[in-house]
Amino acid sequence: MLRQVKTENGWVRGIEAADPRITAFKGIPFAAPPTGKNRWRAPQPCENWAGVRDASRFAPISMQWIPGLGDDIYCREWHVDPNIPMSEDCLYLNVWTNAKKASDKLPVLVWFFGGGLQCGYPAEMEFDGERIARRGIVVVTVNYRVGALGFLTHPEITREQPDAPANFGNLDQQAGLRWVQRNIAFFGGDPSRVTIAGQSAGGGSVMSQLACPANTGLFSGAVVMSAMIFDPYLRREVGRPERLEDAEKKGEDFFGFLGVKTLKEARSMDAVTLQRRYEKYMESHVPFFTVQDDRFCFGDPIALYRAGKCVPAVMMAGNTASEFLNTVEAADEDALAAEAARIFGERAAEFLAFPESRVKAGKNGFAPVSGIECTVKGILSDAAKSGRKGYCYCFDPDIPGWDDPGTFHSSDLWFWFETLAKCWRPFVGRHYDLARQMCDYFCNFIRTGDPNGTDANGEQLPSWLPWTDADPCAMRFTGNGAAAEREALPPFKRFLSDRIMDRIRSIPADIS
Repeated sequence: MLRQVKTENGWVRGIEAADPRITAFKGIPFAAPPTGKNRWRAPQPCENWAGVRDASRFAPISMQWIPGLGDDIYCREWHVDPNIPMSEDCLYLNVWTNAKKASDKLPVLVWFFGGGLQCGYPAEMEFDGERIARRGIVVVTVNYRVGALGFLTHPEITREQPDAPANFGNLDQQAGLRWVQRNIAFFGGDPSRVTIAGQSAGGGSVMSQLACPANTGLFSGAVVMSAMIFDPYLRREVGRPERLEDAEKKGEDFFGFLGVKTLKEARSMDAVTLQRRYEKYMESHVPFFTVQDDRFCFGDPIALYRAGKCVPAVMMAGNTASEFLNTVEAADEDALAAEAARIFGERAAEFLAFPESRVKAGKNGFAPVSGIECTVKGILSDAAKSGRKGYCYCFDPDIPGWDDPGTFHSSDLWFWFETLAKCWRPFVGRHYDLARQMCDYFCNFIRTGDPNGTDANGEQLPSWLPWTDADPCAMRFTGNGAAAEREALPPFKRFLSDRIMDRIRSIPADIS
């Protein structure tokens, strides 16, 4: 087992996982601390260290809300520890490996956590990489800056550093990917076989990295979980970057809220005060996100991917069955018809003619539908027409617990990482069987770019074909296991998917 490894900056000593055949290296620095003059700068090179650095514990999480103080589902699920260390000095990553020697050349997973680019961290329980590493995958989880410290823009920042004026959290992720290229072979990984993956804002980050031309050669596979968020009824598009010059105005407004006039003053504020002020700011303002700076981000990543303006990579993408369902409610039938006319224009009558277009009982409204599913299948269909392969899934088992949560956003993470045993929910054997299957598919995809293969018992997994319009196949993960659905979108969902795709196709997708 590789317990001690020499990286480009010095030696690190890992710790045996619960399975002693796996070594976990936690808290490895991949860039200089983004503090002081490095605040709101692209990540800078890490300094070397002497001796052997202890890598047995996670490094501090990035500045964000204090986890575990609420009673929402995520505080119950994994944001459970209000005392978890937190610091602006947060650019560290973690590696799990079962390699016995550096020359093993195992495939590599690089994981980006979700949290709306405002919170989240690799130390969350569900992201334990041990079960994936047991399958011969080197797992890397990368921390990055979030919130104001990760995504603030301001005219003074742009003037000072025009080559990297924004998207510092995304640049942290990119720096982690470059670190993997330079160092992962020391941990038994193969830098030519890297898959990037993430869920929610982590999946959005995967899309952002896919759409950055500078990332060509850094990875060859991409897994996008619950992140292609378009509403087929309304023009709500989560994750679509705004222009830098528009975002800069928000930065000026935030400086005024902080009571500072210059970048130097803002950099001199202590990180805790700045973070707590940002939390107050968000009560009445939109948070900071990825922006189109034409340096890292050149436009809407989903539109760029659809148009083939992206890093070449095989994709796996999907959603959970009950997350973020889109609908529209109205006072009565007349108001509903008016909404249909406003949304669908001359195609309103066609939409209303679908029997499944209405809520079946209760309030007047349009039927709840997964905009993510409609978007993913439309995007993968367009990609397939240009020869790019993609696999589609839907996570749809029963999720036990007193809160009867359904397949809520992020509920699939316990299954992809096969970490159900860490969860408080009363999962039973069939849930563990499903998690084993999903983790097997995930690891097969990381290993070969194809989720098909054998499971942990050596038995063939149910066949999962790439999604195309001509031969549609989506894997549905149910409470009784994986089951392939070999059918196209039904006419109603196809109508809504076409509406979404018309909007995406209309988004400029040129990289100058």
